[in-house]
Amino acid sequence: MEQSALALSHSGVLSLVINAGLVVKGVLLILLIFSVSCWAIILYKYRIIRSARSQTSKFLKVFWMDHPFTTLIRTAKQYPASPISKLFESAYQELNKIQEREARPKRATADGEEVVEMIGAAEVTGVEHVQRALNRATITEITRLERAITFLATTGSTAPFIGLFGTVWGIMDAFRGIGVRGSASLAVVAPGISEALVATAAGLAAAIPAVVAYNHFVRKVRVMANEMENFSSEFLSIAEKHLEG
Repeated sequence: MEQSALALSHSGVLSLVINAGLVVKGVLLILLIFSVSCWAIILYKYRIIRSARSQTSKFLKVFWMDHPFTTLIRTAKQYPASPISKLFESAYQELNKIQEREARPKRATADGEEVVEMIGAAEVTGVEHVQRALNRATITEITRLERAITFLATTGSTAPFIGLFGTVWGIMDAFRGIGVRGSASLAVVAPGISEALVATAAGLAAAIPAVVAYNHFVRKVRVMANEMENFSSEFLSIAEKHLEG
């Protein structure tokens, strides 16, 4: 009995969609595109963020074992989805550039005397360069993690209004039909209003998962951004000691 009632309910909704006006059908098509796009983004971002968190945890385990940088850079390349491994790669490349500048050979003058090239405040300047590299990498990684998430927020804020527009238009159409028939009985009014309300239901169905997923991903990205900030601070201390050494 329950299964037959459920089947009847599903067929009733399908019938409402089929019998809806052209504008309402267009609204439902737009909401369907929004909903499918949101679910594709949700699945994609879930996989990306889960992989980023998993690989970050593995990389940090190795990093805090005090391995030499040459070992850590090989480890970082094994975890390309980790934002912190990308930060380490950028900082490591900057450290190499600084060491290459400091290791430049002495330059001879025209008289044959050797002079040392000026590299003002090597330690301070070096740390500042590393910090800039870390900041650039952090911005790049946060942008990568946030990519496509704003579409979820857009869907969450606009889908209910798109559905409401379809409902208002459907109700207007229903009342126009009442005026043409000259009858306001429930049998005449109910089908048109039911068809119109399907658009509001579709708008909410598209918006609710989008809002929930958006809040979830924003919180995850914020946590990873804090982890990147903490890593940058720790690495700067290590880099300063490395340059002094």
